[in-house]
Amino acid sequence: MGHPTITFDTLAFSKKMKEAGFTEKQAEVQAEALAEIIDTNLATKYDIKMLELKIEKAKSEIIKWVAGMLIAQGAIIATLVKLL
Repeated sequence: MGHPTITFDTLAFSKKMKEAGFTEKQAEVQAEALAEIIDTNLATKYDIKMLELKIEKAKSEIIKWVAGMLIAQGAIIATLVKLL
């Protein structure tokens, strides 16, 4: 499963900006700036899902580690009690 992309129609955005009263240059600059932001800073649903999976895996590993440490601690305490 590949990483999905976000498409942004800069021409349509620019046209809407001009219709709203922006100059052609202002509309173009706004469209370009917004396209750069979308390309570099937005997380997709795929990004979020991958992060959730990584968090779940990390939680699982931490729980296994803590359970192992509790068992080891119990064994050490039992050994010390027998020695005393």
